[in-house]
Amino acid sequence: MRALVKLVSPFCFLIAAMSAVPATAQTAGTTFFLTSNGVGNGGNLGGLAGADNHCQTLAQAAGFGAPKTWRAYLSTQAVDGGAPAVNAKDRIGRGPWQNAKGVVVAKDVADLHSAGNNLTKQTALSEKGEVINGRGDTPNRHDVLTGSQADGTAFAGSEDRTCKNWTSSTQGAAMVGHSDRIGLRDDDASKSWNTSHPSRGPDGGCSQADLKSTGGDGLFYCFAAN
Repeated sequence: MRALVKLVSPFCFLIAAMSAVPATAQTAGTTFFLTSNGVGNGGNLGGLAGADNHCQTLAQAAGFGAPKTWRAYLSTQAVDGGAPAVNAKDRIGRGPWQNAKGVVVAKDVADLHSAGNNLTKQTALSEKGEVINGRGDTPNRHDVLTGSQADGTAFAGSEDRTCKNWTSSTQGAAMVGHSDRIGLRDDDASKSWNTSHPSRGPDGGCSQADLKSTGGDGLFYCFAAN
């Protein structure tokens, strides 16, 4: 009996180890995810640098951070006498991008911003490979911060669509997309993954409470730029 136990135990250990290999191999190629959680301070992400760091940290914890450089899909607006606008589409590399299950969501930047991209509730997975709650779920978390127009470019003009370029939880508003491509109406905006409506709420639009009030949680998309 002891000999049998000695024989079976290493065998079981080998089977368990082998069963873990596909999951590791599967996530290693991940180049896109929707954050499982936000920074926690509404639209104040610490600027683009803070948002990028959040992407990198989540990717690292999931096991596919380095050597990739992770960037948040966020635009910033031009500041009078200061920094020029930054377009989200110019920050994320060339593609293709695939989620934690190995499903390609877009072949390149043009495909990502076309009607034929493969971004849906079932493919816009978190870094953990989990589906994010959408419309009809409790709580709804489908509002995704982008600050971007449909083509991935920044908004012109003085109307704030980026919560003061992602540095404020008390002023301005943020353009959001719907990760599940579902909204209150059956129109292009409701179905848009990156430009559905500005945030709003009792505090104006950029607090954590504001983002949650319309079906969000301060989440954003992350792409491997290299």
